[in-house]
Amino acid sequence: MKLEIGNFHVKDIVFGDSLSYSDGILTINKEEALDFIRQDKRITEAELYIVKPGDMVRLCPVKEAIEPRCRLDGKGLFPGYTSDLRQAGEGVLHALKDCSVIVVGRHWGGFQDGLIDMGGPGQKHTYFGELINIVLVGDTDEEFERYEQQKCNDALRRAGHKLAEYIGQCVKDLTPEDTDVYETEPLVKRSAEKNGRPGVVAVIQPQSQMETPGYNTLYYGWDMNRYLPSYMTVQEVLDGALISGSFMPTSSKWSTYDFQNFPILRRLIEEQGDEYNFLGVILANLNVAMDQKERNAQILTNIAVQLGADYALVTEEGYGNPDADYVLAISNLEKAGIKVVAVANESTGRDGGGSPLVTLDERIVAMVSTGNVGQLIELPPMPVVLGELEALGRDGNSGGWDYDEVLGPSVRPDGSVIMEDNGLFCGDQTVGWSFKTMKDF
Repeated sequence: MKLEIGNFHVKDIVFGDSLSYSDGILTINKEEALDFIRQDKRITEAELYIVKPGDMVRLCPVKEAIEPRCRLDGKGLFPGYTSDLRQAGEGVLHALKDCSVIVVGRHWGGFQDGLIDMGGPGQKHTYFGELINIVLVGDTDEEFERYEQQKCNDALRRAGHKLAEYIGQCVKDLTPEDTDVYETEPLVKRSAEKNGRPGVVAVIQPQSQMETPGYNTLYYGWDMNRYLPSYMTVQEVLDGALISGSFMPTSSKWSTYDFQNFPILRRLIEEQGDEYNFLGVILANLNVAMDQKERNAQILTNIAVQLGADYALVTEEGYGNPDADYVLAISNLEKAGIKVVAVANESTGRDGGGSPLVTLDERIVAMVSTGNVGQLIELPPMPVVLGELEALGRDGNSGGWDYDEVLGPSVRPDGSVIMEDNGLFCGDQTVGWSFKTMKDF
């Protein structure tokens, strides 16, 4: 399977007369793009903004992020979701790099919606603070969700995915500035030399806990709550087979942009060289009932054993209940003789003194932490807020609150913010972006 991604490195984004890309400048006709978005009659309000690193702008509540792309064969970017099914992971696509489409709620948010600062001390807390972003701020007629803490956010999230593909079309017929090629051979047809190297597999566990459809990560448009662990290629992950869900404490979330660029997986496939034989990805889910967790851990371990894995890298989207799935997976793999490196964030409380995971196992011997979801963060006022900052405290955001006896409200009268790391959009970056390091005191 061979996937080619032709890259166009965006240096600036401006509004202009037509949708185009030239010499690093992406130009968007705002009214035409808004007309495209409003084709979905559920969209009742929509506006587009451009924000850049260093801009003193706060985005809240952020619902999704997507990299603008297009496929050269004319097939849809997100099979089974915004277009007909197709095989992901093969062919040629073009990508606008160093930028994203970000979707923000105009009036209300929820548990799963986060905050991004484009400038000031908060900029460093999310990957998207370093990108040039096209920001869609909108509202919908989905009134049944307005006062729900958990929201599917279907209309706005779909609008973001469609807008990313709409914008990506401007580079379809252009020559890329550089190209990434991801190619793998069937395992049984690899050379004896390659198959003689230590086998490495990646186990990724996207969020899939909600039994009601519409909240979970989608696999080719299929709700992953109804999924069992199975094998897939890195190319499929990078090529739109996975769509971010809308249920997860927001700092632990994997956006669609994260799936499209998954740094851990890209490093594993790019750097295998002479040291190891990268076997691919085991996609596993996160369920609630214990028998489901045990079944999934058993299935994914059996796949890893049959692939001939000697080592595994395991990462989860989330914490709390999902920790049981995560730890079971690591424990079962280690019991099967497969050495594991684990990547996750921690939930050790505001003082950092709690247990890092809800459940632990002595077989976890190599773990990379990307931060503590309970860490308190204070941010100064921002002169510009896109969305509605009050949503951070009012609408059940996972890191904000209406009022705390000691700390007061999350959103203060002057516009400054105190919140837990939990409320930063994709802030803990367990896909591999994380810049954080451990310090001893």
